[in-house]
Amino acid sequence: MDFRMKVSVKKIIMGVMACFGLGQAALAESIPDFKNMLRAAEQGDPEAQLSIGAMYANGQGISQDNRLAVQWFRKAAEQEHAQAQVNLGIMYQLGQGVSQDYTKAAEWYLKAAEQGNTKAQNNLGMLYQNGQGINQDYAQAAKWFHRAADQENTAAQLNLGLLYANGQGVEQDYAQALKWFRRAADHGDATGQYNLGVAYANGEGVHQDYIQAIGWYRKAAEQGNVDAQYKLGDMYASGKGVRQDYVQAIEWYRKAAEQGDMVAQLNVGVMYANGQGVEQDYVQAVKWYRKAAEQGNAKAQFNLGVVYATGQGDRQDYVQAAQWYHKAAEQGLADAQYNLGEMYYYGRGIRQNHNLAKEWFGKACQNGLQKGCDAYRILNQAGY
Repeated sequence: MDFRMKVSVKKIIMGVMACFGLGQAALAESIPDFKNMLRAAEQGDPEAQLSIGAMYANGQGISQDNRLAVQWFRKAAEQEHAQAQVNLGIMYQLGQGVSQDYTKAAEWYLKAAEQGNTKAQNNLGMLYQNGQGINQDYAQAAKWFHRAADQENTAAQLNLGLLYANGQGVEQDYAQALKWFRRAADHGDATGQYNLGVAYANGEGVHQDYIQAIGWYRKAAEQGNVDAQYKLGDMYASGKGVRQDYVQAIEWYRKAAEQGDMVAQLNVGVMYANGQGVEQDYVQAVKWYRKAAEQGNAKAQFNLGVVYATGQGDRQDYVQAAQWYHKAAEQGLADAQYNLGEMYYYGRGIRQNHNLAKEWFGKACQNGLQKGCDAYRILNQAGY
């Protein structure tokens, strides 16, 4: 299963915070006179209090000051202003202007959620889902996601869909999951579109249909969704739902790679090395291997080791080769473990040590590599 949330928990909260409601008294195009707004706020107008708080939180027209933002949000929130309650909950959840306190965040979200505020309902659901400030309770999470989802909150629709897909707080039901993913996708949400693509590709909740999967992946990919860009590259590379096309495959892999997806970076490197969809270019291959390797991708680390061992794409350097093999070997990659064993056996780029060579050959054997077993047996018979 490869369904995705819209974004991480923190990013969902930040997304709300990035657009603190300014209230009825403020227009997005024209910040009202601060002194007049402040006067109204001091006289107890909750809309003005919300707006002053948002101006301080966002640094709009005045210097950013989260502590003062909290003060003004609290004044409006205590007058039962739902958006102010949401904003105050966010400040507590992120620890901005106050000490981080998930319990207080949940309390303020609950007040706004009971007034029907969908952002509060979604955020409260996430706190229940993650057990932050309250006991983890997937059923409660589902309840609040459902309330927000029914009001077309796309983040809640995705979160509810995931609970149905995973059977958390509700009975597992792929058809229900797909229903909510589709609702979000129909609003143009890229993650909802991606999740529909996954469902069609895997036949979860629907009949497997690679053509439909391609269509939904493309919609999400064109909006910049990195997972969809990677999957679309995979579909073109494998010829599933579309004619195999390495040019298109590397184009979509590259888009994902440029957003930091390490597997896409590895794939771009492999395609440059093999001349698939592009002219063969070992220098470009090394560039992309390195990006993935530095993020910890074991296969890319192994490939870099091969580059330095053979001098194909960079100068031959056994010390570098041994270092990259070691990084990949420690992650359990059998080929890297075997090659590292060879480096120890021959003393290439590392001090010769037959005992360590035997150890790494043994690990490669344990991970299913037959030549590792053979090398281990030879060294064992030699008394190492």
